[in-house]
Amino acid sequence: MMAGKSMDPWSQRITEEEMARLKEEFGIEEYSVEMLEGLDPPALFRRGLIAGHRGFRTVLKRIRSGRAFYVMSGLMPSGRMHFGHKLVIDQIRFYSRFTNMIHIGVADVEAYATRGVSFSEAFKLATEEYLLNYVALGLPWEKFRIYFQSRHGTVQRLAFVLGRRTNLSTATSIYGFGGSTNLTHVLSPLVQASDILHPQLVHGPIPGVVPVGLDQDPHMRFTRDLAQAFRLFSVQEEGERIAIYQKGEGNHIDQLLHSLEGRYTVLEVNRPYRAIYLEKASTGDLDELDIHIAAVERELGWLSFISPASIYHLFTRGLTGGKMSSSLPESAIFLSDREEEAKGKVMKAYTGGRATAEEQRKLGGELERCPVYDLFRLHLIEDDHHLTEIEKECRGGKRLCGPCKKEAAELLTSFLKELREKREAAGESEEFKEALRDLKELGEHPPTEEWAPQV
Repeated sequence: MMAGKSMDPWSQRITEEEMARLKEEFGIEEYSVEMLEGLDPPALFRRGLIAGHRGFRTVLKRIRSGRAFYVMSGLMPSGRMHFGHKLVIDQIRFYSRFTNMIHIGVADVEAYATRGVSFSEAFKLATEEYLLNYVALGLPWEKFRIYFQSRHGTVQRLAFVLGRRTNLSTATSIYGFGGSTNLTHVLSPLVQASDILHPQLVHGPIPGVVPVGLDQDPHMRFTRDLAQAFRLFSVQEEGERIAIYQKGEGNHIDQLLHSLEGRYTVLEVNRPYRAIYLEKASTGDLDELDIHIAAVERELGWLSFISPASIYHLFTRGLTGGKMSSSLPESAIFLSDREEEAKGKVMKAYTGGRATAEEQRKLGGELERCPVYDLFRLHLIEDDHHLTEIEKECRGGKRLCGPCKKEAAELLTSFLKELREKREAAGESEEFKEALRDLKELGEHPPTEEWAPQV
C-alpha cells in the first residue's frame, strides 16, 4: 500500500485513474508511440497499454543504431499464466528482433518470501507452464537464457554485495516495510536488483530494459539508485561543456583522461577537484559517453553498472470488470485454458454494453470499460483497420454485445488451439528436454559460459 513515497510492488494494482498522479509523484517519464516510429511495434505499444518509462530512450537509441543492449524479465511462479502475462512476452518478442541478450529470471526466492510457494512447486510451474508458453508464443530458444534465483550463485553473491550500498531506512521508505515484515521479504528487493543488474557481469556495462507493470516501479527506482551508487565517475551537462567528476577515494583522473583523448575535445582538467571538462559539441551522445566511462571503470577494478531502463504497462482488465488475476479464474483467460472453457468465459464476460439492445443501438457501447474489446485491442486483432471498424460499430450502436462476444470467442478459441499445439510440440522438442536437464542440474539454461553473446 502507499505511504508517502512508498509503494508495495507485491500487492499494489495501478489503475489508469491513478497513473497521472504516480507519474508526477515518482517521476515516471511519458511514453508515446512516436518513439517507436519505423520499428513496426506490436499492438500493445500502439494501443494505449504502455503507461510510461524510465530511461528507455537510451535503449531506443541502441535499437536504432544496432548496438548491444539486454532485456531482463522475471516471472513469479505462483500461478497459471494468463493473458496479462502474455503482454510481457509480446514485449520481449519485439525486443528479440534487435538483441539476442534476453535473460529470464524465475523469482522462486521472491515467490517463497512473499507468497509461500515451495521451491519444488515453483520449478514445476516455471518449466511446465511458463517456459513452454514462452517458446510457444514465439520466443526463439537461441535468444534467451532462463535461470532460478535460488540456484544462481552469481545472483546471490551480487545481491549480498549490493546490500553494502543501501540500508534498511532506504528500503523501508521505498517499499513501506513495517516491524512485522519478515526478513526474507526484506531481502527480496536486493535479489530483484541483482537479477536486473547481473547481465552486466556477463556482457559488460551496457544498457538494458526491463518490461514490467507500473506497480513494479519501486524495484526499478531501487535498482537504478544502486547502479549509480557503484559508479566511480558522474557525468553531467554544465552549459556548453560536459563535466566528469570522480567520486570515492583515490585519483583516477589520468587513467580516464587517457581513454578520452582522441575521442573527445578536452577543455580543462582540474586534478585537485578530480574533474574533467569536455566540449559539449564533441561528445555527441551523452549516454554513450557514460557507457564508455563505465567500461573504463571496470578496467580500473570497479563494479560499475549502467542504470537499467524500464518500460511500464497497465494491467489487463479482467473479464469480470476488475483486474485479471490468477487467483480469480473467472476473471482471466489462461494460456492453458481449453478452447470450450475459454469460450464460456468470454460469453459470460462483463461488457461495456448498455442495459438493453434498444439502449445500445441508441447510445452505443462504452469501449473504455469493456474487457471483450480489450481482448480484440491487445491480443486478438493485429489489423488496425479492423479494430477501428469494431470501435465505430460499437460506439455507433450497430454492434451488439452478443455477436461481438461470439466473434471474440471464435478468434480466441482459434488462438488457444494453435497455442496448445505449439506448446505440445515445444514440450516434445530436444531443446526443451535439454533445458529441463540443465535447469535441474545447474539451475540455468543454457550455462552462462556457453551462451554469453559477445557485445
